[in-house]
Amino acid sequence: MLYALAPFIGWLVSGITKFLINYLRFGQEAKNMVGNGGFPSTHTTVMVTTVFLIGLQEGFTHPAFGLGVAVTFIVIIDATGLRRAVGKHAAALNALAKEHPDKQLLSKPLRESMGHTKWEIAGGLVLGIILATVLHLLAANLPVL
Repeated sequence: MLYALAPFIGWLVSGITKFLINYLRFGQEAKNMVGNGGFPSTHTTVMVTTVFLIGLQEGFTHPAFGLGVAVTFIVIIDATGLRRAVGKHAAALNALAKEHPDKQLLSKPLRESMGHTKWEIAGGLVLGIILATVLHLLAANLPVL
């Protein structure tokens, strides 16, 4: 049960944290920023919460932990590479569409915040480790989990 809750808890806490940070920085505009990109990386938080919890509960030599680490690396590489490049392409297309409004190149501006910086990934790593540790300690004290 705990392993099924871990990704959801990571997603929820990361999403709330990201929204609160954006709200403090940008005010009401934070509502339009919900989605991919930003601090902390939700994808990283979800993976690290789950994988680190497996390590704490089952041991860091368990095969599931090793597999989880591999998948986490793939998620991080995707977030900092491919999705970041997609965001840069969106920015270039948005700029091109503004330069040529008569051509109607886009029906609406493309979302530019898609990938993550190394700091956003680091935030997801730290948040995931903290959440996994809290869940591990709760599980030790509440055997129902």
